[in-house]
Amino acid sequence: MKIGKDNMDYDYIKSVLEQIIDSYKILKEIRDKPGDLDIIKKELGKIQGLVKVLINKIEKSGNYSDSYSELLVASKSYLRDHNFHTEIDRISQLYSEDSHRIRNMRLSILSALENTKLISKTIALLQVL
Repeated sequence: MKIGKDNMDYDYIKSVLEQIIDSYKILKEIRDKPGDLDIIKKELGKIQGLVKVLINKIEKSGNYSDSYSELLVASKSYLRDHNFHTEIDRISQLYSEDSHRIRNMRLSILSALENTKLISKTIALLQVL
């Protein structure tokens, strides 16, 4: 089922949503070993970049159906309220071998993605595209 206006590139949006979920799954599956901080940083960067692309695509399309609006709110909330790069850089410099700090950082990122409903809204939209 296609929701909203016809000028939206559904395949592109679906691809972006799938990439967000793929990066989220990678973050969930990491085992917090030394070196995993680089993977966390990479996947976090991908998620943030993809979310920005998604926001731009939805806003330019003018599609404000419920599913898109809810994802837009969750996306903007996540980007506005959560910036982990400073903390990741600090951990990288001082505690890159500390698996507990790596785990705590990873769990904080996952928690932010879940608490802002970004992941649940992403999954919900994927189900209707």
